Amino acid sequence: MNRLGNGLSAAEHREDELSVREAELSMRRRLGASARDIFIVQSSLANSYRALGRGEEALRMQRDVYLGSVKLHGAENPETLREANNYVNSLRNQQRFKEAQSLMRKALPVARRVLGESDSTTFRMRMNYGMSLYRDPAATLDDLHEAVIMFEETERTARRVLGGAHPLTDGMEKELRIARLVLRARETPSPGRP
Repeated sequence: MNRLGNGLSAAEHREDELSVREAELSMRRRLGASARDIFIVQSSLANSYRALGRGEEALRMQRDVYLGSVKLHGAENPETLREANNYVNSLRNQQRFKEAQSLMRKALPVARRVLGESDSTTFRMRMNYGMSLYRDPAATLDDLHEAVIMFEETERTARRVLGGAHPLTDGMEKELRIARLVLRARETPSPGRP
């Protein structure tokens, strides 16, 4: 069923994909699948909800997966750290920036220690954290400076580890440019303003 769901996703048949993902989750629960297998299906289902514009449902599902992973594996497990990043992505997509920032402030030091600075999950978490800072309409100048510094440091490391052509490096470069523009716009007074 997972392959069918993936194929429907690739073909952008979102409603059909959703039906397959929901049926797969129901089936796995009935058959007594492991918690880990259920989490995998729930994560895919959250992506289906998000693709259909059902962000709150995606957020609830992703929160359940993250909290379940913490309970099952502990906060320092690589799977839990990936789920933390997925949950933060959902929070950010729903413009719940403060919650996303709070979770990343806890999870990011753990990822750096457990996975290392050069791990792709750590890169993604740093990128998500930076985006949750500079995209927040309530961001302070300190938040914007922190986002720019985060992207500068992470982009340098990603370039060294992954190379300039890697999608993560490219994404960080783009986010760095945007964060710098947002910071510059906030630092530069508008005409007629002190």
